[in-house]
Amino acid sequence: MAIKSLKSMFASPKLKVGHSIFEFDTPGIGQIMNVAGVDFTFLDMEHSGFSISDIKRSITALRAGNIPTLVRPPSSSYNHIARVLDVGADGIIMPMVSSKEEVEHIVSCMKYPPKGKRGVALGIAHDRYRQGDTAKVLEDANRKIALAVLIETKEGVDNIDQIASSIGVDCLWIGHFDLSCSLGINGQFDHPDFIKAVNKVRKSAAKYNRALGQLVNDVESGLAFYKRGFDVICYSGDVWVYQRALAEAVDEIRAGCEKLKLSKRK
Repeated sequence: MAIKSLKSMFASPKLKVGHSIFEFDTPGIGQIMNVAGVDFTFLDMEHSGFSISDIKRSITALRAGNIPTLVRPPSSSYNHIARVLDVGADGIIMPMVSSKEEVEHIVSCMKYPPKGKRGVALGIAHDRYRQGDTAKVLEDANRKIALAVLIETKEGVDNIDQIASSIGVDCLWIGHFDLSCSLGINGQFDHPDFIKAVNKVRKSAAKYNRALGQLVNDVESGLAFYKRGFDVICYSGDVWVYQRALAEAVDEIRAGCEKLKLSKRK
């Protein structure tokens, strides 16, 4: 079964709901995501302990559930970008993008010649180990790989029109924690300066017809962002969903058992 196109998703105005993975590298993850109705998965390498081998294994598992994968490399170095794509990522989400020049470098690392400088190795993981006409394979890859850029610096906001208008950008994604820190208002998401910065990114996304993304921690936030024009909603991550569900159940069991204990004493 062909994996859904992440680039086509970003080009569509329809809602895209994803989930991030920072911890759980398990063979069943793709089928779990599929049953849950997830549209795409955000695999993190910047803040997790995932190696390139872990990412390759996770992508293989996600393919089993027909879930396209957006990978955040640990840096914008050619080696990190190209290797993530070689092991099968359907798209890249790049941290700390602050200028048009950075976008041009990233796109050059992602694209095969003549559009970029990505080294060629065919018939490996990114090709599902299939052979094919070289020219067509390279052309298809250049056309299909998606790019989301994380706007999480003051410079990125200042240069947002140049970034959003750059060839190859499919999605603008607010990195809210880092952006607030860059603005000098750590974690103050209701601060006028933060709201102004986000609104500037929103307007640029609409102006250049780019998808607009945000990671949210709860359903209410997801709905609120959708109302504001965000069409890529990444719902929380494996660590926090599991931890929250586990904590709630454990607390309920303890509270219920305490009530039973008190009732026995009467």
